[in-house]
Amino acid sequence: MRFFSTRGGEPVSAAEAIVRGISPSGGLYVPESYPAVKPSRNGTVDYCQTALRVMRGYLPETNEDSLREMIRSAYASFDTADVTPVTRLSEEESVLELWHGPTMAFKDVALQMLPYLMRDSLRQTGEKKQVYILVATSGDTGKAALEGFKNVEGTRVLVFYPEGGVSEAQRLQMVTQEGNNVDVCAVRGNFDDAQTGVKQIFASGEIAGKLAEKGWRLSSANSINFGRLLPQIVYYYTSYETLLSRGEIQPGEAVNYCVPTGNFGDILAGEYARRMGLPIHKLICASNRNNVLTDFFERGVYDENRPFYQSMSCSIDILISSNLERLLFELSGRREQTVCEWMRALKEKGMYALPETALAQLKQIFAAGWCSEEDTLATIRRVFEKTGYLMDPHTAVAQCVYERYVLQTGDRTKTVLLSTANPYKFASDVLGAFETAGLDDFANVERLLNRTGAAVPKGISGLAGKPELHLDVCDLADMPNRVVKPISETEK
Repeated sequence: MRFFSTRGGEPVSAAEAIVRGISPSGGLYVPESYPAVKPSRNGTVDYCQTALRVMRGYLPETNEDSLREMIRSAYASFDTADVTPVTRLSEEESVLELWHGPTMAFKDVALQMLPYLMRDSLRQTGEKKQVYILVATSGDTGKAALEGFKNVEGTRVLVFYPEGGVSEAQRLQMVTQEGNNVDVCAVRGNFDDAQTGVKQIFASGEIAGKLAEKGWRLSSANSINFGRLLPQIVYYYTSYETLLSRGEIQPGEAVNYCVPTGNFGDILAGEYARRMGLPIHKLICASNRNNVLTDFFERGVYDENRPFYQSMSCSIDILISSNLERLLFELSGRREQTVCEWMRALKEKGMYALPETALAQLKQIFAAGWCSEEDTLATIRRVFEKTGYLMDPHTAVAQCVYERYVLQTGDRTKTVLLSTANPYKFASDVLGAFETAGLDDFANVERLLNRTGAAVPKGISGLAGKPELHLDVCDLADMPNRVVKPISETEK
């Protein structure tokens, strides 16, 4: 299995794609083909076994027994044997809970697995340098990367997050992180600024040279790394197999998935699952007020020239969706020159437009919608009062968009909502769906518990009083220096 860059260059192995994270041309790595995998019909769902079936086709150079053990170890820390359980809300609607890992967010599914894939890839490529993992986060990736890579020999992790642009629980999870190889820094700007800064650092030969002199090479734990994207394909399969095992769908019956997404990685994993043979009818892209993706799927025009809003569903507060480039590569007929032209237009003009034929292709598979802050709160309350199920703001965005999709289309296909975070990670916002929240986030956790009875995870209650270890803040222009500085200081 070879991997190609969306912007051209020599093909590489899976191991090299994972170690590099992003190609020298600035493109993202995509597989040369999509291995055919049929969902299991044996009546039981074994997450680790399905993960092996889904992932091994992309990793032919990895020993199968080793891959099986990596998968088993990665998901041993989840609080349920199902790893990503499915909860039924109605005859037509279910919720796929992706937040049962150590940081209570969907990123754990990938970032508990990525360190194992990275170590094996380093072994395969014979890389002798230590790996410097660079991350920009809109809230959840940062903590999940810090937790996944903490104390992993031969690695160092630096996370940039937008100052004031994450929930208090997300911030505390990052700034209290322990480990001898972890580092966190707030950035004065929004997530798109931080993400652009990280991409520029990857493209800088000067920074790469400085790090190489000291025995380091850059890699990424963001979803631009295919090793992040690959494990996410798995839960589309296991959710489908769960519905099969319960008799809620028949073999071969297509389902919809509604995904709250900003950087487009989570929903792209669903598109890859579809290309592998999973029966998917529609992938519904759910956005908040930062609705650049909604406009893109409706009009075929990607235009980032619009206001940026901070919302309660902060992990999808994104205007530049990096993983969309992988979908554009397929829409272009895998012509990297076309992708380069679109990306150049985005950089220079802040927008690009698809031809009508490509837009028609998109609409065959994708639908899209967006949800206001007021409707997010109303959805949280409505669903809880109707079903007793408590949603975080991101899941509520998906549910609201799904309900509108059904009203607009009449499509009654069985649908799975992807739930990306435990509601207590956003306790103050969720409480606001029922009553006026106070300024003390931990007091709001208690009030939400008393109001709903939903269990508080230890990962949230344990944050109270933990020392804040990472308090740095930098300007965007200082990000390159912030990357190099810790390595230089370590050697003094």
